[in-house]
Amino acid sequence: MLHSRVMEYIDQVAHLGSIRAAGARLHVAPSAINRQIILLEQELGEPLFERLPRGMRPTPAGDVLLAHIRRTQQSYRETVAEMHALQELPSGDVTIATVTGLASSIVAAVAARFHARHPNVRVTVRTMTSMQTLNAVTTSEVDLGLGFNIPACGQVEVRWERDSRLGAVLSPQHPLAGLAAVPLALCAEHPLIFADTEMVMHGIIADAFARAGVAVEPAFRTTSIETMRRLAGLGSAIAFLSRHDIADDEAEGRLTFRPLTGATLDSNVLTLVRPERHGHTSASRMFADELILELERVSA
Repeated sequence: MLHSRVMEYIDQVAHLGSIRAAGARLHVAPSAINRQIILLEQELGEPLFERLPRGMRPTPAGDVLLAHIRRTQQSYRETVAEMHALQELPSGDVTIATVTGLASSIVAAVAARFHARHPNVRVTVRTMTSMQTLNAVTTSEVDLGLGFNIPACGQVEVRWERDSRLGAVLSPQHPLAGLAAVPLALCAEHPLIFADTEMVMHGIIADAFARAGVAVEPAFRTTSIETMRRLAGLGSAIAFLSRHDIADDEAEGRLTFRPLTGATLDSNVLTLVRPERHGHTSASRMFADELILELERVSA
């Protein structure tokens, strides 16, 4: 890496909210991570984290440093992608498993651009639940897996991960679209689109309304992300999805994403994984690099 290892320590502690969790993720002793953070705080003359009873939270100075770290990491990834592009054109196959919403948005866009640059690579996109995706990666049935709330597993390597919080997804013409953030209570005044009860995102949103003391009865329920997007774009109904679910719709002005206020939302972690083994093909590495760049762009 061209940048200090401590940058990754700080990023993971901020992301996971715990030195112990960051140590487990990075396979580094928590004491070593804590020591490096303390040394950097002494060098900068500013505390970077608040030490809370239930974890770690960045201070304002920590937030400034985190922004720098993430810009640096993004620039590094772009540099690596450019260097890989200088290599001999790859050939072969790349197979990625993902959920339907991402398959038809971010993954489709990246796959199209990737194939245009590397026509000798065949890209296969398989739609699966997150658990099916994990199983496909652990058995090396696929080269890459992208999904929400994929459980931790020692047989896979995490290539990228972010909390992709759910928010209000609505038509740009919706009465609430002009707000920078949408209060949960105001959502209840409009037709709502819920994921069906078998989906994790149903529980996230239903629990948020329950904790806020807002009684709701959705007008629509579906297991299809595509249907949620379509219903939201057609009228006054509000769906609850992540920004990554609607990346292409938002870019082309068909849908708008707004954060929710007045709500306590559980995390909705989006993770890119691959089998934890050596011998990954250059095609799969390059595809993962380009997918990460697009995920970072949408996350910004």
